[in-house]
Amino acid sequence: MTGGGGPRWEWRGLVPYVAALAEMRARREAVRERAAPEAIWLLEHPAVITTGRRPVPGLPSGPDAALDGVPVVATERGGLATAHGPGQLVGYLMVDAGRRGLGPQGVVERVEGVILALLDGLGIAAALRPGHRGVFVGRDKVCAIGLHFDRGVTAHGLALNLDPDLDLFSRFVPCGITDGGVTSVARLRGDSPPPSALAAALGEGLSRALGPLP
Repeated sequence: MTGGGGPRWEWRGLVPYVAALAEMRARREAVRERAAPEAIWLLEHPAVITTGRRPVPGLPSGPDAALDGVPVVATERGGLATAHGPGQLVGYLMVDAGRRGLGPQGVVERVEGVILALLDGLGIAAALRPGHRGVFVGRDKVCAIGLHFDRGVTAHGLALNLDPDLDLFSRFVPCGITDGGVTSVARLRGDSPPPSALAAALGEGLSRALGPLP
């Protein structure tokens, strides 16, 4: 798909998490070596719990780890534990932030701005929460953001809760936040477009926010 002046985006549908993770890592390496163009991938995952660089007490670990039948996968991204599942719009960014003069905070702020605008268009007054990354409505997180940077090139990205099974998040402490919960567009307004219907708006918004390479 065309981008909004920046990296091209693509809707990839429902993709198993481990397969997407391997492909994302390979694409980030190719972008870093300038052997492939930057990319923004938008997709859904079957139910999975993922963790970042720091261990999460209470969650199993290892190659075949699972919690109540849901796979648990450790990754190198920032943040603690979160969940993915159908009805959640996931975005992965393999972009050269360093060539744009952007550090981690600069990229995260741009992603947050795109999500805030997208939710505003859905009639949801979301906001940032001091001391936390992501986008919230009150104390409840509606969009998680967790990126990984390697020599200025990003991987991983965001997960916007449109209408996922929120019970997945009740099995652990999402993002380590003990004074708030997790919500979704469907819970906040009674209904939600499916991820495929919002992919273009999110992809174009992220592409514009990041802009072209210099």
